[in-house]
Amino acid sequence: MRNRQVLSVSLPVLISLVLASQCPPLAMAVDRSKFRTCEQTSFCKRHRSARSKPAFDYAILPDSIHVHHPVPPLQEQDQGDHADAVPVPVPVPPGDSQSQASLGYYQKIKRLLQSKQQDDEKDQIDPYYKGCEPFFTATLLNRSNKSYYPRHTSSSSLPEDADIVQERLDLFLYLHQDGVARMRITEQYTPPDTAADNSNGNSNSKGTSNNDGNSNGNSDGDKPNNSNPYSKARWTSDELILNHEEIQGVDGDQVKILPFGEIKPLLEHIPANDNDMATEDNYIVFEYGNLVGGIGGGDDKNKDNDGHMNAILLVQFQPFAIHMWRTNMDGGDSNHAVLDAPIVSFNSEQMMHFEVRRDKHDADTDTDMHESHADEDYQGGEGEGGDENDVDANEDIQPQHEKDKHGGKEIVGYWEDGLAIYADGSREEKIVNSNDASLPKTEAPTDGFQVDTNDMWEEKFGDHHDSKPHGPTSIGADITFPSSTYLYGLPEHASSMQLKDTIGDNAHYKEPYRLYNLDVFEYELDESMALYGEVPLIISQSATAGTAGVFWFNPTETFVDVETSKVEKKGTKTHWISESGIIDLFFLPGPDPRTIYEQYARLTGRMELPPMFSLGYHQCRWNYRDEDDVYQVHEKFEELDYPYDVLWLDIEHTDDKRYFTWDNNQFPNPIAMQDKLSGQGRKMVTIIDPHIKRDDRYYIHKEATAKGLYIKDKSGKKDYDGWCWPGSSSYLDFTSEKVRSWWADQFAYNRYSGSTPSLYTWNDMNEPSVFNGPEVSMQKDLKNLEGVEHREWHNLYGILFQKATAEGLIRRNKGENIRPFVLSRSFYASSQRYGAIWTGDNESSWEHLKIAAPMLLSLNIAALSFVGADVGGFFGNPDAELMTRWMQAGAYQPFFRGHAHHDAKRREPWMFGNEWMVRMRRAAMARYALLPYWYTVFREASVTGMPVMRAMWMEYPEIEELYSVDDQFLIGADLLVKPVTSPEQTTTQITFPAKDNWYDVDSMTAIATKMPTKETKSLTVTVESDIDKIPVYQRGGSIIARKLRLRRSTQMMTDDPYTLYVALDNDQKASGIIYMDDENTFDHERKDYYAVANISVDMNGVIQCQVDGNDEWIASQPSSARMIERIVIMGLALAPSNMYADSRPLDFDYSAERGVLVIRKPELSALSTWKISLA
Repeated sequence: MRNRQVLSVSLPVLISLVLASQCPPLAMAVDRSKFRTCEQTSFCKRHRSARSKPAFDYAILPDSIHVHHPVPPLQEQDQGDHADAVPVPVPVPPGDSQSQASLGYYQKIKRLLQSKQQDDEKDQIDPYYKGCEPFFTATLLNRSNKSYYPRHTSSSSLPEDADIVQERLDLFLYLHQDGVARMRITEQYTPPDTAADNSNGNSNSKGTSNNDGNSNGNSDGDKPNNSNPYSKARWTSDELILNHEEIQGVDGDQVKILPFGEIKPLLEHIPANDNDMATEDNYIVFEYGNLVGGIGGGDDKNKDNDGHMNAILLVQFQPFAIHMWRTNMDGGDSNHAVLDAPIVSFNSEQMMHFEVRRDKHDADTDTDMHESHADEDYQGGEGEGGDENDVDANEDIQPQHEKDKHGGKEIVGYWEDGLAIYADGSREEKIVNSNDASLPKTEAPTDGFQVDTNDMWEEKFGDHHDSKPHGPTSIGADITFPSSTYLYGLPEHASSMQLKDTIGDNAHYKEPYRLYNLDVFEYELDESMALYGEVPLIISQSATAGTAGVFWFNPTETFVDVETSKVEKKGTKTHWISESGIIDLFFLPGPDPRTIYEQYARLTGRMELPPMFSLGYHQCRWNYRDEDDVYQVHEKFEELDYPYDVLWLDIEHTDDKRYFTWDNNQFPNPIAMQDKLSGQGRKMVTIIDPHIKRDDRYYIHKEATAKGLYIKDKSGKKDYDGWCWPGSSSYLDFTSEKVRSWWADQFAYNRYSGSTPSLYTWNDMNEPSVFNGPEVSMQKDLKNLEGVEHREWHNLYGILFQKATAEGLIRRNKGENIRPFVLSRSFYASSQRYGAIWTGDNESSWEHLKIAAPMLLSLNIAALSFVGADVGGFFGNPDAELMTRWMQAGAYQPFFRGHAHHDAKRREPWMFGNEWMVRMRRAAMARYALLPYWYTVFREASVTGMPVMRAMWMEYPEIEELYSVDDQFLIGADLLVKPVTSPEQTTTQITFPAKDNWYDVDSMTAIATKMPTKETKSLTVTVESDIDKIPVYQRGGSIIARKLRLRRSTQMMTDDPYTLYVALDNDQKASGIIYMDDENTFDHERKDYYAVANISVDMNGVIQCQVDGNDEWIASQPSSARMIERIVIMGLALAPSNMYADSRPLDFDYSAERGVLVIRKPELSALSTWKISLA
């Protein structure tokens, strides 16, 4: 046990001793013993590779089906074609009526259309759901007669010797107007006041029934009804994550139920389909939605006669599965069905499972199961809270049978890698774990059924114990993309952009992709292990089937296997396994990248347009020592005319790791320091982490304790005590709106002493990181203020912390009209709404520079656009060449920050000598010159959802050769970038889409032009890339605005004039836009105070600008602002004789050798409409 009094006093000294004398040289090597694999995680081990498949066999009960919106009736002639079809037997549980089993397809459809929702049904839908009304509901029955845990036998409809109750789940389908479909599968929740009435398993008012007669909790009836797991819905996070303002469900008249004649051709393409079940009674198919877009980069052959496509959703009753297609009106055919494989299939491999909650008391009555969890070293944790004699959840467990791995040494603290610090100044040694487990098989068990049931009811990992009061509660399913072998998403992993196989003969990884936010100290590359954040989104891309995706809305720990079909062009299967929660899946039909990101933005929200300063360069280090250090760094940037916008302070600026405070010895005048930098156009950022030092003299801790705002231990009574930078720490419950609001209030200027409007915030360690916790995080059986276990909301902690912080930066200013800036390490879906993300503690190595682009592309694929990797790497010491190449690459990533570990040598740009500083400054200047373009692309992302940093396939989905390319990328649609990521490299190869011209941004000469044959879609070119060159190219047909006057910050550039760079296409045309607003406030949203200059060039006649925007704001701008001082036109075959702007002749120069024309001082404004005539 640690001595808490010693901890708070001796930690800083001990850590200094350890860092100074005990630590070996830094080298990136993760301590794998600290992190679990699938085989060490009971729920993943139990279900991976179809091991539990025989225990789960789901089908829809026909009696339970309801269509909740009136749908236009089927045409009578359609019914006549199929009136005599032979019905398929449907699953009917014991005791239920079979009256519907022989209904024909059209009789069944008529009954469904006549179904009406009961008045009290809304009261039985769980309170956590937010969104549109369900379109279709039904009950799922688990028909399996096998089980690996006991199922209760209290149902009166079963014989006394029965050992299986066929579990039931509720299915809800929601159809959205944009073609998205949402499917939710939950336990059958029985409200407490109806539990007793339904305890015999009879159907409730919506055609569903209470599961297994367990409505009263324990069979002896001692507990009240509300103790029954089914009397309270599983916790979900709709209100916290989803964008309800934009989600719109369909009405009945927007949906067509397809007749069986149109359905039948589809069935031939369903993966793993049983032809014996391909009859009309086994399906219902909805056509709905408005998919504006097309497959193949503007090809409109897949749109219907109204210029759009529809989604088709097929629900298969037995075995239960769902498949999605898109309509295809090729050549005006009246048959809307796409006669090909689905774009997405759910449960086609029948790997869905749903482990319903149980009370431990009931499980303990079974002796077989008791053996699996009655370890004498781990008593306690019975039910929800255990008793006072239980080992506390925040204490280290030392099992009696396990040798003391600390050798009897006294533990006085922990480091970020989770290793102990001892009283003698030494530290625990890292364990090297090769983790050479063999690849699991994909086949389900055939010789009998046996699943490892260890750790189902209690689980341990190392010294840590999980009491699991509800037992096994995992969910999972297979999701197949039958038309695609290219899948992307599932950040964050230090791996390629394209997802690689994790199972099967071609497996690249031994482990599934893990989604569990963790502080992984010294993470390694080309790994599927979890990192700091996660987004459970997969996007599929196919040259023939277009773009589709799925969003697995579940924030619990999740593993995802990927397996490409052995048969060519038969798609890719994924298998998702989550520890708890519900099956909540969004089908995203696409059909193209732009449409799918619009769909995803409507689901999870649109990114806020960041303030302009945050797009500049950020200088950070752990730590700038004091105010003098800050001033010296700032003044050196000034002296060298090196542009930067923000200077950062890490944890050492605080008073002994008390956030919202300052070290009065090192930073005695923080306001004066901020004011000095602000007066020269700079901002500052301070770090604020979620762990709160447990010190009654610390006002934050004192108030949080008094108000009861902290996460609790597993009993739900005591504040959780974990270990992080301050030592003994508590953690605020950011799942609570009350806590988030209180936290936001702490940023008020009268609360955060020493803060000013030019100070912004960095949220680190928010996975959450707990040095002495399991996997350097929190125990899963801790509870939030609602009593919900940490396992249910673990992956949300980081985003909710960032959300509360961003709200605080907004609230602190009068009128709440200044845009915030918050950087976060941890994230989840919808983090795009709250600020920037970075890839964490990378290493100063060429390998980490190389992996930066694929990692950032994966984040952008998950709609997280404002992202970056720390320039130079956090750990280690880059040489001058590596630092220069990283600065060049960083200048073309959305978030641009240099950062370093406190053990690393100082690496400000001038530390490498003047020659190298000049190179780095040139890269930074290129970034600042392009800020008008960056800002315009960020605006596009905030409106459309389209990422800022784009994989090549996003703009060229028809070119399959680009699908795996992740070492080059696009900024917006018009800049192609290929970072140099190897030492002493003087040339590099770039793959250009051949349909467009491409111009080197430095020489302004064309590099790749349209190829002579239509079959050639891409062209690989070797280009020069010596140390002074980063390959960057502008797309032909585009116009990009730059600001070329050398300034030292974005604030000083606001009124600078533009230079327009025009890259002509083969038709001698180009177009582009410039987005403009005040670059700092929310007026662009609240008052529509913005303008967009739409500029077009046709060298056969005219150059013109049309301005859209708010007239009041445009009129308020200075007459000298937003002027255009130069127009540079590239790729011009022949210069005009004269140019006139409103009859005023213009001066221009033309180089026939380079094909470049320059118009100087046209005296035109980007805020006004104008025209240049060519003669």
